[in-house]
Amino acid sequence: MSRLSRWIPILAGAIAGGVIALVIAGGGSSTRSVTTTVLQPRQAPTPTAFSSGKGLTINQIYRAASPGVVDIVVTSPGQGGSGGLFGPGGSSGGQQQGEGAGVVYDTKGDILTDEHVVSNATKVTVHFQNGKTYSGKVLGTDPSSDVGVIHVDAPASELHPIQLADSSTAQVGDPVVAIGSPFSLPETTTTGIVSQTGRSITAPNNYTIPDAIQTDAAINPGNSGGPLLDAGGHLLGLNDQILTNNQTAAGEGSSSGVGFATPSNTDARIANGIIGGNPIKHPYVGVSLNNSSAGGAPIQQVVPGGPGASGGLKVGDIVTAINGQAITSTDQFIATVDNFSPGQTVTMTIKRGGTTQDLKVKLGSRPPSQPQLG
Repeated sequence: MSRLSRWIPILAGAIAGGVIALVIAGGGSSTRSVTTTVLQPRQAPTPTAFSSGKGLTINQIYRAASPGVVDIVVTSPGQGGSGGLFGPGGSSGGQQQGEGAGVVYDTKGDILTDEHVVSNATKVTVHFQNGKTYSGKVLGTDPSSDVGVIHVDAPASELHPIQLADSSTAQVGDPVVAIGSPFSLPETTTTGIVSQTGRSITAPNNYTIPDAIQTDAAINPGNSGGPLLDAGGHLLGLNDQILTNNQTAAGEGSSSGVGFATPSNTDARIANGIIGGNPIKHPYVGVSLNNSSAGGAPIQQVVPGGPGASGGLKVGDIVTAINGQAITSTDQFIATVDNFSPGQTVTMTIKRGGTTQDLKVKLGSRPPSQPQLG
């Protein structure tokens, strides 16, 4: 067997600042409020402390949630010994193996994980806490939100779904618990807090995922796709990426206390679409934005012929509102556009040359990968 690559993307420092290439990572509805009907009772309020009055103890959270956490081993075509963003991986006979985690979503056998864990998989093996092992089938993935769904033919009695939290209620300082398979150690549990909310991270196809949850809970290669849980043991998000300057002897990144999880509201919406067989479509503006402390969302580049260009957006414009909602940052621009669907027309209020004007922009449908701007 080839050496496992424990996958988790490592963010370069440049991603945290500079230009945010647009964009808009969403499924056409808000990542902050789920309007579709989910598959099981969810949206529990987020407890604010590990205490008997307001939340469970860490051990209670682990015992309640861990039966719903799985270890995922994936076989995929070899990449010459390099796993790209996901760390180095051994390959043998044109094949390589990687490892991540997942969350039981329902009693039908659907399991959530990160798209990058199962991308290009030729074989998926799912290991449950009780020692049972099942072959997994990838139902579908969405690289724009880094969400994937696996299905296993396991009896309902062995499936223990983890209830979802409302990720929009997460607040800085809320305690969290992460469970996963870091460095091939399944069921590893770490704790921390919500370090910040509303972060933007880069998806596998180079678009932007809004509303990510930042945490200082230790997340390492192999935690990808595993749960970030609130103090009630509810799923706040799927662990997804780390920002680190640390590397193991094998060249894998390791925790520096800055990790990110995709928000559960987005995870559930995308998963419901995949499970229901509905195409996942994302709104698209076709501009790149410059991070700025000046307020608004400054446009640095415009894709020729794209929706933004057709609507009259130009380089140097600063978007200050969308449909009357104030925009004070690039992150807020991304998250706000994510509320809409391809084909909808929005009014963007911009500052240009000392004047303010409103432009109508008909949102497009996102290309499979981020266009390269010169």
